[in-house]
Amino acid sequence: MRIRVIHTGGTIGMVQTEAGFAPKAGLLEGALDEMRAKGQLSVAYNLIAAEPLIDSAEAQPADWNWIAADIASHHADYDGFVVTHGTDSLSFTAAALALALEGLSKPVILTGSMVPLSVAGNDGLRNLGDAMAAVHTAEPGVWVQFAGHLLPGARVQKLHSTGFEAFAALGDFAPSHQGGDVVVRHSFSDHEVAIVTVAPGLRGHLVGAALSGADGVILRCFGSGTVPDREGFRAALMAATARDVPILAISQCPQGGMVIGTYAAGALLVDAKAIDGRDLTLEAAYAKMMMALSRFDDVEARRAYLAQPQCAEMTV
Repeated sequence: MRIRVIHTGGTIGMVQTEAGFAPKAGLLEGALDEMRAKGQLSVAYNLIAAEPLIDSAEAQPADWNWIAADIASHHADYDGFVVTHGTDSLSFTAAALALALEGLSKPVILTGSMVPLSVAGNDGLRNLGDAMAAVHTAEPGVWVQFAGHLLPGARVQKLHSTGFEAFAALGDFAPSHQGGDVVVRHSFSDHEVAIVTVAPGLRGHLVGAALSGADGVILRCFGSGTVPDREGFRAALMAATARDVPILAISQCPQGGMVIGTYAAGALLVDAKAIDGRDLTLEAAYAKMMMALSRFDDVEARRAYLAQPQCAEMTV
């Protein structure tokens, strides 16, 4: 078995500096060498590292593209892939890769750590070892291996900022795209996507300002799909709709999802032609909107893509 390890940076490969933890080249490579020397790792692997290594707070859609491109171009050469990544935006990258890589017949395992490999008592060694082992057993698709759990990449969220059990998957879903000799890689291009969270007293003019330059909107609604139907807020959503800006509505609740039309207080969503995001996570919704804008020029094609499951990221 051969594994390709793609090291992007993140806490797992950091050391203490005067300014705080920062990535250091060679740390992950040293950990893998040590695991092999101790007999904890027997598989063959090839490692590439981002230059420079980054804190995942700095990750951009361009990083999703180069990771996906590397996996697609080497899909036939390896039995699986391990991507080491910072935890802050790991969920976004996992969802993005699930959408970008169509036809995977190999597992892609993302992992990282809450405490750097350079610190005693870290969780990085365990997560790295578990990720390398998961390549043997995981189904084709994009996964997150963390704290002993193998989680579907398109459904995962970071729910704890410091604890080792930082990630959870919302719902019990199959992995992303499966089974193909040829991987089709879809690329992300640059687009302005506004994320608006509804809150009591949210001013319509602020929403209007946020939406005025947006190519797409993620609207985080109350409960199963209610929003304030105030004049300024309505005007902002209707103006976006008039410009053919897709509005993807998701719930602020981590469980249950959206059911647009359940309450009269959600009538504005219907009038604004909001797309029901059902139980999409914020991370998957954002990546999906970026992909819809990148792949399709036609507004109806974008809406159709957003409304239907693409990689088990939402339930029907």
